[in-house]
Amino acid sequence: MESISPARLANALLDDCLAGRTPDADRVAQLASLALDEDEAVALIASRQLFGTLVEGLADRFEPALCDAYAGLFPQVIAQATPGLESVALTARYKEVRRVRPPSFEPADVYVPSRVTLGADIAVTSIIMDGARQRFPNARLWFAGPRKAWELFEGSSWSFLEVPYGRTAMLRDRLGAFEPLRSALDRPGVLLLDPDSRLTQLGVLPVCAAEAHHLFESRGFGGDSDATLPALARLWVRQTLGVESAEPWFHPRVSHTLPGHKVAAVSFGIGENPAKRVADPFEEQTLRYLLESGWQVLLDTGVPGGEEDRRVRATVARLGAAGQSIALHEGSFASFASFIAGAGLYVGYDSAGQHVAAALDVPLVSIFGGFSCERMLQRWLPDGPGVKRVIAVREQGVEDLIRQTCEAIDVVSANHPL
Repeated sequence: MESISPARLANALLDDCLAGRTPDADRVAQLASLALDEDEAVALIASRQLFGTLVEGLADRFEPALCDAYAGLFPQVIAQATPGLESVALTARYKEVRRVRPPSFEPADVYVPSRVTLGADIAVTSIIMDGARQRFPNARLWFAGPRKAWELFEGSSWSFLEVPYGRTAMLRDRLGAFEPLRSALDRPGVLLLDPDSRLTQLGVLPVCAAEAHHLFESRGFGGDSDATLPALARLWVRQTLGVESAEPWFHPRVSHTLPGHKVAAVSFGIGENPAKRVADPFEEQTLRYLLESGWQVLLDTGVPGGEEDRRVRATVARLGAAGQSIALHEGSFASFASFIAGAGLYVGYDSAGQHVAAALDVPLVSIFGGFSCERMLQRWLPDGPGVKRVIAVREQGVEDLIRQTCEAIDVVSANHPL
């Protein structure tokens, strides 16, 4: 086959899947080969196309048929990268673990792996963890994943298995979670409750016996409904574990007391997705309006030295004297989450902060952009009984979005006087 760029390969395969055609096996093999290339620059480009264009392109549409497409092509990638694994067997196993069914045994250990992104670990993973806690009070409960995700639950009674995962790493590195997970889980008495984790490559990696692996296939479980992911996770827990009241939660080791009684926690983090951001002067004007409305602003700076850190500091600087009253949060996300817990308002883009606020009934305003389809928007909406306003970013201009955000802040504040 002629040499084709990773981007063309990934897009051609995605087009096949979206059109209901069987993906060309030779093209899958060619993209996988490039992602496994000895030249790290080639491997990194191809890996990003494999995951960012193809896998996320399938997952973000939340179409059950595309879960079947994923099950048909990604086992081939894993088998090509991992000697001893066979794609047909991986596909058959996937069809078993995705089946919603009650556990067939009482486990001594229950593992719930991280979904790697912090918002998903609040909105989805924590609900499954809560279901496990209620259903198996005598089992040892384990959270498996990166340490940054574990910090959200570090103050709880759960045990921790550290399994790093690089969100922008090469294919080989992304599959590096396989052996540590299999070493820990592939033994009698272990139950795996999988929230559609990247660590298991959305359930495809055979990290334990199929009968012990229960996959919440969040990309397809909701069918054509417009239910949120937290609502679907609750339903899955109910059908799988028989637990009626699983809820999102977090329990960081740190806790904070906020000064004053009218504190707004603000995050302009975009999770490495520039499409979520609204162009200038949106952030500056939103902060200015909060200050003029009498709010004390606590603004998260994100990773030190990163894009978000530089951007928010520049925004504060443009506010001049008014910006000097803004408190900057420079710690971990778990630390910021504990501040959100005590705030009177949360404002931010679609990110982990909105799911923390929703879980704790903190009034929130979410500016939601970068979604590929309406169902993706519906799935990731913040879900909780507290008052909230979500502004979907479609074709509005910046000035219109500023106006909508300010109006939403007024509405949320009016419903929750401080």
